[in-house]
Amino acid sequence: MENIREALKQAIKDLYGLDFEPDIAPSPANIDADYSTNAPLKLAKELHKPPMQIAEELSKDLNANISNPGFLNFTISSAQLIKSIDNLYKNFTQAIASSDFKGQTVICEFSDPNPFKVLHVGHLYTSIIGDSIGKLFEYAGANVIRANFGGDVGLHVAKTMYILQQKDINDLTIEDIAKCYIEGTAAYEDDPAAKAEITKLNKEIYRINADKIHDTPFAELYWKGRELSYDYFRNFYSEIGVKFDKYYPESTVAALGLAKVKEQLAKGVYEMSDGAVIFDGDKYGLHTRVFINKEGVPTYEAKDVGLIFTKWQDYHFDKSVVITGNEQLDYMKVVLKSIEQYAPELTSRTTHLTHGLVKLPGNIKMSSRKGNFLKAVDVLDMVKNALKQEHDSDDSTITLAATKYAFLKYKMGGNIIFDPAESVKMTGNSGPYLLYSCVRAKKILHNCQNNQKINNYIYNIYEKNLSKKLLEYKNILKDSVAEMAPHKVANYLYELAQEFSRFYEHCPVAGTPEEHNRAQLVQVYLSTMTHGLNILGIDVPEEM
Repeated sequence: MENIREALKQAIKDLYGLDFEPDIAPSPANIDADYSTNAPLKLAKELHKPPMQIAEELSKDLNANISNPGFLNFTISSAQLIKSIDNLYKNFTQAIASSDFKGQTVICEFSDPNPFKVLHVGHLYTSIIGDSIGKLFEYAGANVIRANFGGDVGLHVAKTMYILQQKDINDLTIEDIAKCYIEGTAAYEDDPAAKAEITKLNKEIYRINADKIHDTPFAELYWKGRELSYDYFRNFYSEIGVKFDKYYPESTVAALGLAKVKEQLAKGVYEMSDGAVIFDGDKYGLHTRVFINKEGVPTYEAKDVGLIFTKWQDYHFDKSVVITGNEQLDYMKVVLKSIEQYAPELTSRTTHLTHGLVKLPGNIKMSSRKGNFLKAVDVLDMVKNALKQEHDSDDSTITLAATKYAFLKYKMGGNIIFDPAESVKMTGNSGPYLLYSCVRAKKILHNCQNNQKINNYIYNIYEKNLSKKLLEYKNILKDSVAEMAPHKVANYLYELAQEFSRFYEHCPVAGTPEEHNRAQLVQVYLSTMTHGLNILGIDVPEEM
C-alpha cells in the first residue's frame, strides 16, 4: 500500500506539478481490486477537471483501473504481497518505524488526582489512555515525559484537614482520609462557622507550603497526609503498569502562577473586579474566570498558568498534551486564551484533549463530593471477579488487558458504558480475545519445524487478506499518532485478529508443505499484535 501511495504521489507531481498526499484504502467488497483512492475526486476542484478525466490521465502510468465517480483501483500480485511480508518478517521493527517526532520532547499530562482523595474511575481511564498516547509518541521517536498534576493545596484540602485534625491519622487509611473530605464539604456548606474556619485553614495550608513549615501539629498532620496520598498513588500506578516521570503538586507552581498573573495584571491582560483578579473571556467569546481571589489566594486558573510555565522551564517542550474530563473544556479554553495574550509560543504547542465519563450499565450519576463515586480499585476488582466467574482465573495480566482494552477501543470524547462481564469475554471485541489470538499464534509457531520454503508461492484468498491487513499497520500507526487516537490501534487489532481467525480456520500451518510460507505470516501477525498491544499498555502472556 505504501508503494502505491508513493507511486501515485509521484505521478500527481509529474503530471500536475502538485505536492499532494493521496489517501489509499482497502477497496470496497464490490470492487474487484485490492486498494482504491479517491485522489481524482479531491484534485478535481483544484485542477478544474472532471474526476474521471483525472483518473484516466493518472491510470496510464499506474496500471490502475477506474470506477465511477472517479476512483483509481489497484490490484497487487501474490509476489508483491509475499515480498512485503518477507520484509516485515526479516526486520519488523525497522519496517514499521516512524521518525515523525524524532528528537522532539513531548510532555503528556494526565491522571491528575488530588492528594487527600482516592482515585476514581476517571483517574483510571485517563491514566490508561494518557499512557497509551505517550507510547504512540514514543513509537514516533519522541522523548516523552509523563507528568501528573495534583491539588495538594486548595479548598478541598482545607475541607479535609478541618475534619482530619480531629482524628488520629496513624489509624487512618487513604479511604478514611477521603471520607474526611466528604464530611468537610458538608460542614462548609451547612455551617457558617465551619466555613470561616476552613477558609482560614486554606490560607494556612498555602503558608505551610510556601514557607516549608513542618514543626507545628497542623503542619505535621498535613505533610503526613500528603505523603500517604502520594504513596497510595504510586502503588496504584505501579499495579496498572503506568509510570510517571514528574509529579507537579499545585503548591510547587502556585507562586509562579501568582507572579505571572500579577505581572500581566499590570499590562492589562488581567483586570481587577470586586477585589479579585479576573480574565475577561467574554471579549473572546468565552467566559470570565477568577485567577486570584479576594483573599489574594491563587485559584486553579492561576495554578494552571504556573504549571505551563514550569513545564516550559523544566523541558522546553515541543508539544504538551493535557488530558482532562470534558467538564474542563471551557475552563481550559479561558486559561489558555489568557496565556495566549503574553506567551503564544506556549499555547501553540499545547493540545487539550478531553474525555467523557465512565459509567456502569444503568447510568448511575456519581459524585466524589457526595462520596458515591466508583473507585479505581473497584473497577479492577469488578473485572477480576468477572474473570473468575467466567473463566475461573484471577490472572492479573488478563485483568489489566480486559480493563485497558475496554477503555481504549472507544474514541476519546464521549461517555463510556463499561461492562465488566463483557470485558472478559474470550469471544468478541475484548482484550482477552486478542490475547488468546496471540497465544494461539505462539502455539502454531512452537509446533512448526521450519520446513522448506516453497518458491513462487501463490497466496490463497485467506493468506492474501491476512497479508493485506498486516500491511495496513504502519499507516494505522501514523494516523493514530497524528490524531493522538489509541482507539484506531485497538480497532485495527480486533479486525486483524478476526482476519487471522479466518486464516487459522482455513489454512493449516504446522506439518504441511506450506508450513514455511505460512509460518512467516503467523510470525508477522504475532509481531504486529504484540507491538500494537504494547502501544495499548497490554502485555502478551505465554499461555492462557
